Amino acid sequence: MSTVSLPDGEALLTDIETFLQQTTATLLPEEPPRRGPGRPRVLPALCLWAGLLVCVLRGFSSQLALWRLLSVTGLWRYPRFPLSDQAVYNRLERGGTAPLEQLFRHVGTLLAARGAPYAPHDLAPFAREVVALDESTLDQVARRLPALRPVPARDERLLAGKLAGLFDLRRQQWRAVRFVPAPRQNEKVLARDLVAGLPAGSLVLADLGYFGFAWFDWLQDQGQHYISRLRGKTSYTVRHVFYQQGDVFDGVVWLGAHRADRAGHAVRLVSWRVGTSTYRYITDVLDPTVLSVAEIARLYARRWDIELAFTLVKRHLKLHLLWSAKPVVIQQQLWAVLIIAQILQALRLEIAGRAGVDPYEVSMALLVQYLPEVAREGQDPIAVFVERGRQARFIRPSTRTVTRAPTIPPEQIVPLPAGMSLQRTPRHAQKA
Repeated sequence: MSTVSLPDGEALLTDIETFLQQTTATLLPEEPPRRGPGRPRVLPALCLWAGLLVCVLRGFSSQLALWRLLSVTGLWRYPRFPLSDQAVYNRLERGGTAPLEQLFRHVGTLLAARGAPYAPHDLAPFAREVVALDESTLDQVARRLPALRPVPARDERLLAGKLAGLFDLRRQQWRAVRFVPAPRQNEKVLARDLVAGLPAGSLVLADLGYFGFAWFDWLQDQGQHYISRLRGKTSYTVRHVFYQQGDVFDGVVWLGAHRADRAGHAVRLVSWRVGTSTYRYITDVLDPTVLSVAEIARLYARRWDIELAFTLVKRHLKLHLLWSAKPVVIQQQLWAVLIIAQILQALRLEIAGRAGVDPYEVSMALLVQYLPEVAREGQDPIAVFVERGRQARFIRPSTRTVTRAPTIPPEQIVPLPAGMSLQRTPRHAQKA
């Protein structure tokens, strides 16, 4: 990002503002001036979308705050626009989400390039990309619209939908996001669409909501890798044992011991016990020298990164305070929040890289709270967090849980026999 010195925190959004100024005509061509009766448009699309982003960044929580920014306090160097709050609401309702979605993709491309030097190289080096897949339900809308007032408070019709996403664990960026208006839709419906753009050889981490033989077979057929927990009561047949001692097992299995429901590809099953807890994971990476048991545990624990990314979006950036009950405005708020989230994730990754710490040692809550204040004072936020981070406790030891796993000596691993069949005819009882 450029670091031009601008007032009122504008330096933080310089790249976004510049991008908006240069591409407004492409993203949302202005309508031709009205002919005949009616007031001409006074608010440029650039200011509408830039103002929406600034409202998210500054922690505002209503459409009314956007109107005040544009017409009362003023946005950056732009003039204050003489328009009513209803005029702003009407513009948002007509504006759709295409400009913000395009901006989200463009900003993601810029930040991926900027964050590349700070992305960890020791996270599954065998994989092209390492991503986590998950969904999160949005909070309820307020019953402001007349049609929603008689709806009971806990009725599903008040749910704003949910967010389905693919999160890049190395770059700490959303790689793909979809808004799902049906909050109860099965996770597997969008799963293939979300990972379709991944380069072959990527590693996908997903929770048990995505567990399914058809899903695992499809990933392998696409040339992708995965790690998943093993669902309880899943039947399997052992094909080969790499290592087994006490409660520790590492081997190749067929998933599905019954003819009616079985996977087509053999998978690797690892399991071990710590205290009263037993951990069981499956992966298509069959070589223990490429992916050890300890590394499987470490990688799957990183699936939690996407949950923390949802927390940033829904709590720290206040997506739980929906500005409207209108679907289009909800989605506009969603995309604006995601754009700011991408910037904050990239800044944290860079701060961590420069400070020589894990990204999760940099407090995201404090970054959200103090970064705009630092920028308003004309200081470089990254430099402040790096130089004073430990003293101010912006940087502190991470409290994330670490899953303990056994280390198996390589010389004790029994190699997979040459020529062993690792594919069979699948029968998927559940097609999802």
